[in-house]
Amino acid sequence: MENAAFYRSVLEQDRAAVVLCDLEHTIIYMNPAAIQNYAKHGGEKLIGQSLLDCHNAESGKRIQQVIDWFAADVSHNLVYTFHNEKQNKDVYMVALRDGDKLIGYYEKHEFRNPETMEKYDLW
Repeated sequence: MENAAFYRSVLEQDRAAVVLCDLEHTIIYMNPAAIQNYAKHGGEKLIGQSLLDCHNAESGKRIQQVIDWFAADVSHNLVYTFHNEKQNKDVYMVALRDGDKLIGYYEKHEFRNPETMEKYDLW
């Protein structure tokens, strides 16, 4: 099995929305959680569209500012962007790199709620 299948599976199984964008802000991938989370905005139809079309001008400027910061230094890879009080989660922008080369970015959601599923609940 090639490595790409492993990486894709990690994203597919994540319960948090994952939207990958290239440096032109084109949405190139959405995991199932993202497709469901953004269904009212078009869901899977957003793939191939500009992420900037989903944001106001001020947010677009902030996104580009972060991309420029990512590009400035290979050690610049994670930025906290906001806390979503309603869903009790922190949101970050994360650089995607091929070695030292910046190739894109994604938004990472970290929920603060404790897990409700039982430990090792296999049955």
